[in-house]
Amino acid sequence: MQKIAIVTDSTCDLEPQQLKDYRIHVLPLKVIYRDCEFTDRVDITPEEVYQSLEKEVPKTSLPSPSDTYQLFRHLKDSGFTHILCIHISSGLSGTMQMVRNVAGEFSDLVIEVLDSKSLSMGLGFPVLETAREVSKGSTFEQVVNRATEVINRIQTFFVVGTLEYLKRGGRIGYVSASLGEILQVKPIISINDEGKYYTYEKTRGRKKSLNRMFEIIRQAAEGRTVKIAVFHGDARQEADFLIDKLRALDNVSEIVTGQIGPVMVVHTGPGLVGVVIY
Repeated sequence: MQKIAIVTDSTCDLEPQQLKDYRIHVLPLKVIYRDCEFTDRVDITPEEVYQSLEKEVPKTSLPSPSDTYQLFRHLKDSGFTHILCIHISSGLSGTMQMVRNVAGEFSDLVIEVLDSKSLSMGLGFPVLETAREVSKGSTFEQVVNRATEVINRIQTFFVVGTLEYLKRGGRIGYVSASLGEILQVKPIISINDEGKYYTYEKTRGRKKSLNRMFEIIRQAAEGRTVKIAVFHGDARQEADFLIDKLRALDNVSEIVTGQIGPVMVVHTGPGLVGVVIY
């Protein structure tokens, strides 16, 4: 008899109630200031990060290996036989590799670790759909196959207020970050097959970049049904502007929205508007 657990990390942007309803286990990343450390989405909020950015831009770190070990041990003691872990892109964080290393210490559990090649709801959608598969009583093989299928159907796009924070955090990937800032060129950023950021397209000005993201979604929805997540970093009004336009599309079956978590705030700064197409 298989008993299957789903594990993810705090960058998935799923609602607390969803995590509870589907018994999804979360490994939180850390937000680190000079004199204190916080646990992502547990004892620090996005608003608190924004308020402190002028004084100090914090660092971030992975979930601790000891927390990961303790979670796996707890799941084993609770009778779980199989664990599926789905994490933030390995091109943006070492979380997945750390989890894989810890998983190697549990020879008596079947643990599969998958790379979402995304973040925010680009991670959240696969985690949620996989947890739903578990709730249907599917086998572990079916659950892993479902996760892989959803991961392969995800597209992620976003714009930021400034590229400064991506540069500062070393996560600029293949995005040009010099001339564009001077000329007010706003790159629409996506994630490539390596799981790293790249410039999908360049637009001149903020509103044009948002309108262009709407066109990208409209084209992606042609001939199929899609679910859309619109997430923001202290840019509620602009996120709502995009959502209002999306409501006019017939092929969008669901729109979810919210604010990105504290760890992602550190790396993107204020002004992010992002969309995930599933």
